[in-house]
Amino acid sequence: MADQNPLASSPGKATEAGTTTAIPQAQAQAQAQIQDDDVVLVEAKHAADTEHEMTLLRAIKLYPKAIGWSVLLSSTLIMEGYDLALLGGLYASPVFNKKFGELNPATGKYAVSAAWQSGLSNGARAGEIFGLIFAGWAADRIGYKKTTIASLVLMIAFIFVLFFAPNVKVLVVGEILCGELHSYAYAYAYTVEVGIPWGAFQSVTPAYASEVAPMVLRPYLTTFINMCWVIGQFFAAAVNKGSVGRTDQWAYRIPFGVQWVWPIPILAGLVFAPESPWWYVRHNRREEAKQSLLRLTSRNQPGFNVDETLAMIEHTNELEKQLKEGVTFRDCFRGIDLRRTEIVVGIWLVQTLGGQNLMGYFSYFLTQAGMDPSNSFSLSMGQYALGMVGTAGSWFLMSRVGRRRIHFGGLCAQFCLLVIVGCLTFGGNKASVWAIGGVLIAFTFVYDFAVGPVTYCLISELSSTRLKAKTIVLARAAYNASNIFVNVMTNYQLSSTAWNWGARTAFFWAGSCLLSAIWVFFRLPEPKGRTYAEMDILFAKKVTARKFRKTKVDPFDLRSHGEKKMSLEKMESHEGKEI
Repeated sequence: MADQNPLASSPGKATEAGTTTAIPQAQAQAQAQIQDDDVVLVEAKHAADTEHEMTLLRAIKLYPKAIGWSVLLSSTLIMEGYDLALLGGLYASPVFNKKFGELNPATGKYAVSAAWQSGLSNGARAGEIFGLIFAGWAADRIGYKKTTIASLVLMIAFIFVLFFAPNVKVLVVGEILCGELHSYAYAYAYTVEVGIPWGAFQSVTPAYASEVAPMVLRPYLTTFINMCWVIGQFFAAAVNKGSVGRTDQWAYRIPFGVQWVWPIPILAGLVFAPESPWWYVRHNRREEAKQSLLRLTSRNQPGFNVDETLAMIEHTNELEKQLKEGVTFRDCFRGIDLRRTEIVVGIWLVQTLGGQNLMGYFSYFLTQAGMDPSNSFSLSMGQYALGMVGTAGSWFLMSRVGRRRIHFGGLCAQFCLLVIVGCLTFGGNKASVWAIGGVLIAFTFVYDFAVGPVTYCLISELSSTRLKAKTIVLARAAYNASNIFVNVMTNYQLSSTAWNWGARTAFFWAGSCLLSAIWVFFRLPEPKGRTYAEMDILFAKKVTARKFRKTKVDPFDLRSHGEKKMSLEKMESHEGKEI
């Protein structure tokens, strides 16, 4: 017994020995973790500094592939822009009205009633809401790319419903189905006809565009989405003008059938597109994220380090995880993300309440005011051509002026133009009708120069990276829901079978535009020149909207690492006491 190991006979001492052995192991692990974190932090900071210093020309040389893939994905929104303008234009087509409308005894002409116009417009919006909700779930689980591919396949199938619709009821069903798909695609890059797919396109597109490119390229790629809308609207006006003179069923079937032109080539190219590296990082697939970055950038570019860029993405992801753990829809309404969700939702609601709905009804609006349908489509083409010029002009504007200032200034200009349109109704002659058309064209230019394109930039920059897809889904769903109200109001305001306000409708939307401008002034922050990590810190510190631009923050503050080192020192002190 005298030779027995004393440690074995003393439980207390055995525990001490176990603790003494365990502490150096824990210390070594903690030391290694701190060293790894320090390396990631240094690399992430260097990558962030490189982004801040990167010029536009340098970014174009380094990220030409990212630009190409983002443009391809954003092209899915050409379909939605086409359909929105198409439907409003078809209301001015005599053959369409005779097929899907009813005879108005007062005028002796056929017209689709305000109730069915609302059903057609709102069917797409309802479909988009379902598509958006599904897209938010699908994009997180299977990625932006696969979600969009599935939506495009469904879109091709659902167009058949529109093309062969025998009556207005089936037409509404087709709009709901297509609208849902459009919502899926919108998340990849932030309607009635093909409503479900459109919802997907709406949520995917701005998210993808904002994640595959550096900070200097984000405003250009995200605002290109607005350009796609305008391109689609221009094509719709051109197709309507070309077919309005027909007296057979092809007067409306040709415009519907043209929609097959878009999804097939986009689908063929999208099969080869890389997934967002941010999506891979959020799913702990580091090597695939690195390969995605390599596919998005040019080879052998001096000054670019893929590991540093990856470290920046990982650092931002970890920073957001520390600020809030969850990535569910419910987390969009918790803590600092509640404010971010409110702002992103508000930005998109402003798009519906600023009078922009009159642009989609441009031809119908002028026809109701007394203009010949063919002339109204000609003016409509001029309207959208000027809209494309405005969007291109916004690219130069955003490189020099902050997003907040552009957005607020654009709304103020829209308010003034809407008041002018309303006042012109008192002219009561043909000259005033043409003047209204001219002012609405100017309105389109202002919208596509300011509010329209900058919206896509803002919603992708102001939402957190971990909740981006879900925040965009919620915001776009709110946009579509508000559009239901807007469409009902506009249809009843303009329809000759309902309120028949004509151009006086502009007064109503001038009021809502003024309220929108007031909200923007007090609630919209300035994200220009900020990385995602910097935005996270600004929101965490609850910086007010008007102080965002001048507040300085450092997302690479070493205090958190200092706290880890203090814990390590305590561990070392504890080890000395045990020994």
